[in-house]
Amino acid sequence: MAAAAERGGSPSLSAGEEEPPLGLDSLVEEAAAAAPSTGFRLTAVRREPAVRLQHGVSGLEPLAWSEDHRVSVSTARSIAVLEQLSDVHSGGQEMVIHRTAVPAPSAACLLKVGPKKEVAECKEKFASSVDPTVSQTFMLDRVFNPEGKSFPPMRGFKYSSWSPLGCDANGRCLLAALTMDNRLTIHANLNRLQWVQLVDLTEIYGERLYEASYKLSKADTPRGELGDFSEFQRRHSMQTPVRMEWSGICTTQQVKHNNECRDVGSVLLAVLFENGNIAVWQFQLPFLGKESITSCNTIESGINSPSVLSWWEYEHNNRKMSGLIVGSAFGPVKILPVNLKAVKGYFTLRQPVVLWQEMDQLPVHSIKCIPLYHPYQKCSCSLVVAARGAYVFWCLLLISKAGLNVHNSHVTGLHSLPIVSMTADKQNGTVYTCSSDGKVRQLIPIFTDVALKFEHQLIKLSEVFGSVRTHGIAVSPCGAYLAVITTEGMTNGLHPVNKNYQVQFVTLKTFEEAAAQLLESSVQNLFRQVDLTDLVRWKILKDKHIPQFLQEALDKKIETCGSTYFWRFKLFLLRILYQSMQKAPSEVMWRPSHEDAKILISDSPGMGSTEDDQEEGTSKQASKQSLCDTGKGMDIDDTADDSLPQSSDIGGREPMEEKLLEIQAQIEAVEMHLTREHMKRVLGEVYLHTWITENTSIPTRGVCDFLMSDDGYDDRTARVLIGHILKKMNKQTFPEHCSLCKEILPFTDRKQAVCSNGHIWLRCFLTYQSCQSLVYRRCLLHDSIARHPTPEDPEWIKRLLQGPCTFCDSPVF
Repeated sequence: MAAAAERGGSPSLSAGEEEPPLGLDSLVEEAAAAAPSTGFRLTAVRREPAVRLQHGVSGLEPLAWSEDHRVSVSTARSIAVLEQLSDVHSGGQEMVIHRTAVPAPSAACLLKVGPKKEVAECKEKFASSVDPTVSQTFMLDRVFNPEGKSFPPMRGFKYSSWSPLGCDANGRCLLAALTMDNRLTIHANLNRLQWVQLVDLTEIYGERLYEASYKLSKADTPRGELGDFSEFQRRHSMQTPVRMEWSGICTTQQVKHNNECRDVGSVLLAVLFENGNIAVWQFQLPFLGKESITSCNTIESGINSPSVLSWWEYEHNNRKMSGLIVGSAFGPVKILPVNLKAVKGYFTLRQPVVLWQEMDQLPVHSIKCIPLYHPYQKCSCSLVVAARGAYVFWCLLLISKAGLNVHNSHVTGLHSLPIVSMTADKQNGTVYTCSSDGKVRQLIPIFTDVALKFEHQLIKLSEVFGSVRTHGIAVSPCGAYLAVITTEGMTNGLHPVNKNYQVQFVTLKTFEEAAAQLLESSVQNLFRQVDLTDLVRWKILKDKHIPQFLQEALDKKIETCGSTYFWRFKLFLLRILYQSMQKAPSEVMWRPSHEDAKILISDSPGMGSTEDDQEEGTSKQASKQSLCDTGKGMDIDDTADDSLPQSSDIGGREPMEEKLLEIQAQIEAVEMHLTREHMKRVLGEVYLHTWITENTSIPTRGVCDFLMSDDGYDDRTARVLIGHILKKMNKQTFPEHCSLCKEILPFTDRKQAVCSNGHIWLRCFLTYQSCQSLVYRRCLLHDSIARHPTPEDPEWIKRLLQGPCTFCDSPVF
């Protein structure tokens, strides 16, 4: 590792140091590793499985990792979406991945530059022009001819971008996709199995330009006719997207019919076009489609040949500032002000801020903006990093009494080939870059009195995966994993005959680091930290026990802190420990068992004693399976795991069953504690939003009786709350009734309701109402079910139904 040199000039003109020529790996590696440091040591470990892609990747940055732990991969036929799950019902040590895809549109996208008849006449005119500068330019430009004709069709995706968490109807991330033929669409995954296109922004923006006669403002002078080739090119370039990026969620004020104001969540999507213009779309949340579009404003950046876009969001003294960072293929980088008049708490720059102005012909490939805290200046700051060729340009921005301070420089000696992908961990500011030769650099910012420097080290993927070529990288939201797109590398100096594209995963944190981060987390939501919980799950499944230090630290947190987050974390650990104790089935779970073959074997002579032993073992195994809710196919003659010592078959089996019963009892105790805490929250909402003797659809009296039914449960808060509620109810019970036989549904179980005639209805875990319909929702890990909100529900019940699972924090579908 070596501290990066801080220079204010161009990286190609380094002061006092000769630039190493491209292709000399040894010289570059010596420059990068001149002063090794033991302060930052990273051990990359391969994480199975490797996901093979059906088609080759496409686009410049084909890999992106969302805040809700979904990895999108842009390919030549679709966007492959890999969702990481921390499954508590599986005993396999591999990473659990749920795979879906967003297919590419079958029809080509034709940008709207005028009436269809006039456009067809102009295309025929340009194609048959005697001027070769017109005819050849027209025929070779795929923006004008996306349908192909003599060329292969433009299939696949150019870029994809994830929105922040909480933007779709389920409170998850939206996916903005840009196809190779310049169609920009927004998709949502509403039922986990299928992606739905919500809106086509290219079509809407084309209609707006057509209605405005392709003028950005009324003061613009009218341009030439469509028959002029320069005007034909201008109309295409002003609606050809290059990149798009989402902003953070912000709050706007909406005026009701009674002139009251209410806060409404919104998100911005900035779209960079080929001519340098930027369209800023504002969407109301949750985003449902075209009706959720609030506004669209166009900004002129003044940058020639723009290549990349990123949001700049800075917070100083509880004041938020926002802008757009735009990079050019010629080298310059600058921040543009964005006027957010209707957004609460946001301020904008007065004028553009130039971060790099030299036209040094080093194209800006990728830009990341990382919020940090400056330990010397005692204030928040913003770190902007950009990949430019084989170098990393960085710029530190912080606001002081003197104004906005800007420090910039380049990090050299990282790669001998151009950087093909860059990603950043926004929690600690770590930046990762990779080149196509399978080498990844980790850059850690270190603050100094004036600005900062970088400690960096090399990660050779060839030592993890073998000889590979890399096409893109992405870091998980909490920095636990690095996803890499790889193909086969050179073998004995020869290139591979076929390319097999794979998405592979590398660990960036150890189990101890992941556990410490989960215990000290400010998020306190297991679903938002799936990458960390997966590392913990992997460790417990391998070792078949929970480490002592983690148990003690978690128990201390539970004693000193009243948050239910630590109880949910404890439930997660117990469930994984329970799965690690399970014996792996000898056969595939879906394969039917051959019961008839076992009956025929019992008739053979000389097999009586053995068969009796097998029947005895099978009965014990069946009782164990009914307890564990595992599938069929267990074979009792299989040997147990090496880490679970057994003195004999029966002697080893009985302690294992006792251990499983003990863990099961602990799981039920934690689940009951979480249920009671959520019941108290539901009763609190009932108390705040109901009047005396008001009948709600929530079984209030049943919940109160269920809480007080256990003599060992002594919670003074719950008793006081129940006393106030019963006083409001004035001896009314308002019981639930079965929709089939009209009998009363008693509240005797938190999971289901059974009437006197035996009709069974599952209970909603969010409101504890009986779900008396054929359609309901389940949480992501299938822990619990919830009912759908109805138009008759008051707002406070609808808010309860929007909550996550009370056991695993997962969203509900």
